[in-house]
Amino acid sequence: MNQPSSAIHNQLIIEQFTQQAIPFANKLEHSKESSLKLLLSVSGVSTEDTVLDVACGPGIVACAFAEVAQHVTGIDITPAMIERAKLLQQEKQLQNVTWLLSDILPLPYPDGSFSMVISRYAFHHFTNPKEVMSEMVRVCSPTGKVMVVDFAPSPEKVDAYNYVEKLRDPSHTRALTLAEFQDMAVSVGLHIIKTEFYQLEMKLEKQLQASFPKPGDADKIRQLFREDLGHDRLGMGAHLVGKEIHFAYPTAIIIGQKGY
Repeated sequence: MNQPSSAIHNQLIIEQFTQQAIPFANKLEHSKESSLKLLLSVSGVSTEDTVLDVACGPGIVACAFAEVAQHVTGIDITPAMIERAKLLQQEKQLQNVTWLLSDILPLPYPDGSFSMVISRYAFHHFTNPKEVMSEMVRVCSPTGKVMVVDFAPSPEKVDAYNYVEKLRDPSHTRALTLAEFQDMAVSVGLHIIKTEFYQLEMKLEKQLQASFPKPGDADKIRQLFREDLGHDRLGMGAHLVGKEIHFAYPTAIIIGQKGY
């Protein structure tokens, strides 16, 4: 499958996430306290850490880490997302967060600038995820940590998963399996020290309301989920709660240490 050029794909991301900025920021599932606490716990972030959040979106993760870390920097390519992040920072009265509107390839920081480099729910949007992870490693300090949190379908279901997600969000490129994430991490110089999993529960209609698929594709998605009830070919455990379809994104947390 031919990937779009970086410039074209970046524009697609900006278009999608300009529309999604408010619904994404307001989506309770993305701010769920239990999942944020899990990230803080497994990362081992401390008051001495300087953290970079790559593709930070509306700043939910960056602000959570800023409540513990010495300083957090969030970088994102979409102006509307950075604006939402600044509003969240003001709401939480955090003084130790800096935002940067920028592309992430290359990351505009010197080697070894941060003790922890993180990214959540972003890798499936990258056309060149290995390059992004390599940049995350580069700007990480010699013994620092890199943490990637993203959806990781099982190998036998990843193609069906990617098909329906691409319909829902045209800026989706490809979700990676856990094995692909692990191989990538090792190939860019990380020693994997921790892997965790959780399910990100969603209501289908609520997710579609916060998404901006092409005309007609929302109905295709509804049909695919209806046909998947009791089968789980999509790898998201579609099921009914009353008359409403619910599902869950299979989410992996991969933490690697540099210079181990």
